[in-house]
Amino acid sequence: MSADINKLEQIASQVRRDIVRMVHACQSGHPGGSLGCTDYFVALYFHAMKHDPSFNMNGVNEDLFFLSNGHISPVFYSTLARAGYFPASELSTFRKIDSRLQGHPTTHENLPGIRIASGSLGQGLSVAIGAAQAKKLNKDNSLIYVLMGDGELQEGQVWEAAMYAPHNKIDNLIAAVDYNGAQIDGSTEQVLSLGNLRAKWEAFGWDVLDIEKGNDMTAVIEGIEEAKSRTGQGKPVVILLHTEMGNGVDYMMGSHKWHGVAPNDEQLELALNQLPRTIGDY
Repeated sequence: MSADINKLEQIASQVRRDIVRMVHACQSGHPGGSLGCTDYFVALYFHAMKHDPSFNMNGVNEDLFFLSNGHISPVFYSTLARAGYFPASELSTFRKIDSRLQGHPTTHENLPGIRIASGSLGQGLSVAIGAAQAKKLNKDNSLIYVLMGDGELQEGQVWEAAMYAPHNKIDNLIAAVDYNGAQIDGSTEQVLSLGNLRAKWEAFGWDVLDIEKGNDMTAVIEGIEEAKSRTGQGKPVVILLHTEMGNGVDYMMGSHKWHGVAPNDEQLELALNQLPRTIGDY
């Protein structure tokens, strides 16, 4: 399946506009990681995944995605809305009282596209492995995707799951790590060094690939397609997705300080001036 890179880049620009406007409107949320992962989300939902916006929780014969680092909900909500899961106008309710779009995704709000609550870090890989095993038991050849943050890999449960998947030959799973080197208190190197991530995942029995340009749509598409080609060969696959926190907004780029800070009015205007309106604001 060929990709219309220009169209995907246009969608990504609109998603980035959504992110900064959502976080600004409620003066709360996590723009940095959301902006950094935008290209990956758009590549998944508008190119790589087989999915149905009419949404059935069981997801039979569909590829399923799980967001483990749930604090980057703005990019997830915008992508789902732009992909047709719910009206884009609902993005204006982000983090407001009685909204389905809570700061961290939850299932009891019955928001289409959300299959797990992911406020607590470290759990998404375990859930994804369970879903992948269920697919195998049901003779469903669809794939499971999961995204984790690199700081999240400081959680022990991740490595328990990482040990379990190769042992059980979970080869219908593509995990990804948002490898931006930044977390809420500083760089991952300063907070708790992750060491050689490729060597770690390989030692646990995973097939590892890098997407060195995680904010280049062509590179992201090519990397995901390569990951898909490696499924079904007895090993789970993990992508080390090298992104830049705050990508697309110059004053946010590369700074951990924008992990969980909302732009003020002037900063919002600066951001929107850098991000072309392509589909239309909500």
